[in-house]
Formats: sequence, structure tokens, C-alpha cells
Amino acid sequence: MLSRTAADLYWMSRYLERAENLARMLEVSYSLSLMPQAGRSDGLDELAMSLLSSGTLDNYLERHKQLDAERMLHFFALDEENPASIYNCLRAARGNAHAVRGRITADMWENLNATWLEMRSIAAGGLARHGISHFCDWVKQRSHLFRGATSGTIMRNDAYRFIRLGTFVERADNTLRLLDARYEMFGEESEEVSDLSARGYYQWSALLRALSSFEAYTELYPNALNARSVSELLLLRSDVPRSLHACIEELSHILADLPGSYGRTAQRLAAEFEARLRYTGIDEILEDGLHSRLTEFIDTVRELAQAIHSSYLEVV
Repeated sequence: MLSRTAADLYWMSRYLERAENLARMLEVSYSLSLMPQAGRSDGLDELAMSLLSSGTLDNYLERHKQLDAERMLHFFALDEENPASIYNCLRAARGNAHAVRGRITADMWENLNATWLEMRSIAAGGLARHGISHFCDWVKQRSHLFRGATSGTIMRNDAYRFIRLGTFVERADNTLRLLDARYEMFGEESEEVSDLSARGYYQWSALLRALSSFEAYTELYPNALNARSVSELLLLRSDVPRSLHACIEELSHILADLPGSYGRTAQRLAAEFEARLRYTGIDEILEDGLHSRLTEFIDTVRELAQAIHSSYLEVV
């Protein structure tokens, strides 16, 4: 497969996964911002945390100078000038899909093209017309439909593998950033939810819901909600689809299935990272400090993504 084709497939899935992840983060932050706040009533801290975790806070402040809830929601969702907005992620995903129209199925193309056309209609009407919760649900549903069309219609060849590579690289990075942002909000001042405020409980449960892991948590951890168990679930449980371990395990298997020897650097990094997560306990991670470990993991995911790019996606 040509490197340019592989890159378009890879980034198509990354942008679509990024749009879904942004919708999940935005929905949770908006819901939490509606809760009574200590000393303030606007809930801007929650939305600002989303800006910080997505790495776009400086970009927002450069343009708008001060935090404003309505502007922040538009910035995340529909702002054409924000490269990281959901609008631009879906536009980029559709553009990549168009470039490789002959390598994806008709069901995949029609789903993604229809998503973009509907996105343009939503942008013309504005968030006030559709409602932020309804908009976020729509983004998630369109992403689910595309993954279903992909799983059910495309051959299990290299095109399929590069699509899945993009999905799991983006998902791993998002899980780490969301966990880091929420943990930093509370620090290590408390472990048990009984010692936290009601707002603290909803912060942790909202994080789990944002990553579709709340039901898994209640099944695996019958005790009270706490930072240790949440971190273990989202980092080390390979049976939780959006956990770091599950994502890296998938990446390791996909890379091992790609032909040729030029991807050995990426294959080795993924295999080493997966083995490290498999044989690391949560107490080791917490002993070193969760924030420092999460920063290290984020850097490792970035290094892996760069290795994938240099091994397979650079045009030579």
C-alpha cells in the first residue's frame, strides 16, 4: 500500500475518533458546569478544564481573551477557525475519506459523507437550535455507525489495519488526557468518595461515563468510588475497551500483522509498552505519582505515533 493512502486511512479514523472524544469530553464538562459551584455559579472551571486537557486553552484565550461559556461551547463544537473543533475534525475525516474513496466501502463513504453534510446543516443553525447534549449524542452516534459500517463491510486487509491504528492511537491519548485532567482537579487530597464532596463524586463518575466505563467499574469494583480504582480500570484493565492497556494491546497486535520489516521500531515500542502495562500494578504507578506517570504515558503514546508515521506514513 502507498504511504499516502495509508496516511489518509489512518488520519481519517483518527479525526473521526477525535471528534467523538471531543463530544464525550464536552458533554461531561457541560453537564458538570450546570451543577452548583463553590463560590461561583457559571461553572466555567469545568469548561476551562476541557480546554486545558485538549491543549487548546492558549488558542482560545488568544482569540477571546476571557472565558465565556457560550463562546467556549462554540469554540469546541462548531468554530471553523479552531483546527481542533468537532466541525473541523469531521471535515478533515471526510476529506481523507474522499482521497481514498476507492479503498473504503460504499457504506463507509456514504456514512461519513452524510455525517459531514449534516454537520454543515447543524453549523448553519447553531448550537442553540440543536442543544449541546443532543449535538454530542449525534456525534457519538455517527461515530458508532461508521465503526459498525467499517467492521461489517471492509476486507481485513492493510486498509482495515491502518484504520484501526488511527482509532486506537487517538483513543489511548484521549483516555490519558481525560484521566490526567480530572485527577489534577482533585490531586491526592482524598482517595475515598466518602471523603469527597458530592461534586467530587460526580466528577469521577462523569469521567467513567465519558469513557463508557461506568458499568464496567460498578461490576468490577463493588467498593466506594475512589481515584485508585478508577485509575487502575482506565490504565491497566485490558478487558475495558477504552482503557490504555486495551488500546496498546490492540496496537501491538495490529502492528505485528503488518507485512515487511520497516515497521520494527513501532512494533517494538508497542510490544514493550504493552508488556510494561501488563506487568505493572496500580500501586507502582501511584507510588511514583499519578500525574508524572500519566505524563510519561502520554509521551510514550506520542513516541509510538511518531514511529508509526515514520515507518509507514511518510511519502518516500
